[in-house]
Amino acid sequence: MLAWSLLSATQVSPELDEHWYKGNLHTHTINSDGDSSPDVVARWYKENRYNFLVLSDHNYLTDPKGLNSIFAAEERFLLISGEEVTSGFEEKPVHVNAFNLHNTLPPMFGGSVLDTIQKNVDAILEAGGMPSLNHPNFRWAITPTELSQVRNLRLFEIFNGHPATDGFGGGGSPGLEEMWDTVLSAGNRIYGIAVDDAHVFKVFGPEHSNPGRGWVNVRARELSVKAILESLEKGHFYSSTGVVLTNVEWFSDGLQIDIVPAKEEKYTVDFIGEDGELLERSFDNNSSYTLRPGQPYVRAKVTSSDGEIAWVQPVFAR
Repeated sequence: MLAWSLLSATQVSPELDEHWYKGNLHTHTINSDGDSSPDVVARWYKENRYNFLVLSDHNYLTDPKGLNSIFAAEERFLLISGEEVTSGFEEKPVHVNAFNLHNTLPPMFGGSVLDTIQKNVDAILEAGGMPSLNHPNFRWAITPTELSQVRNLRLFEIFNGHPATDGFGGGGSPGLEEMWDTVLSAGNRIYGIAVDDAHVFKVFGPEHSNPGRGWVNVRARELSVKAILESLEKGHFYSSTGVVLTNVEWFSDGLQIDIVPAKEEKYTVDFIGEDGELLERSFDNNSSYTLRPGQPYVRAKVTSSDGEIAWVQPVFAR
């Protein structure tokens, strides 16, 4: 195990003998529309103390075997194979990331936005991969109603660092958090990931799709493809744009959250339930919530005084 500080990517949950692994699940290289080679992209994340990375080029599977061999010899860093399966219906883009593929998967097209999403999700699952729906508000392509009807989808992007993805909504269209609560309230068990969707590594600025803007911290038994994907499937992770949590515990009836305070920042912890209802608000760095009768789920949002956010995955009533 890498011995890093509390602000590093790896921390230990001693009760479960599990570790926290920081990773990015969506980024691009010159194999599609990125500006840098797979080696340069992977080294940026490794040097910035990430533990794992998915290279998700459009309709192209960047084989990570060679890079994994190099990084294993230097210091443990894991690349997980991936592809951004890029499709659409009429003028609306439908992009579904596929994690842990073995071959490039051709995009599927359907008779509607929903049908197109479902066909790609089904194809990814049939190929042995894990699907994740990308940037639903990109060109306002996907509605909460459509997302609520997708079957066998566990992951979608609650935050995408690309400046053109409109994650906060506007003009009467909901942001991704509101969309998430609509989907959860419809009875779906789906988890929200934060990603970079980085394309630009040579010049940095708010107008560019740069790395380092959104990430996941996954609690897993080891740094392996199987263990990371199992934890993503279970929702044993939090997503962040900068807030670091010492630990999160998902109980059968609630959540416990411990925050790593940074500088002079203060934190607001919102426990959120059905239809986006604010169930409780805390200003403590160690906060918890227990589901009450009739509450189908609780998730948490941690906001720092400088605007950074962490999203903690929901716990569902049995």
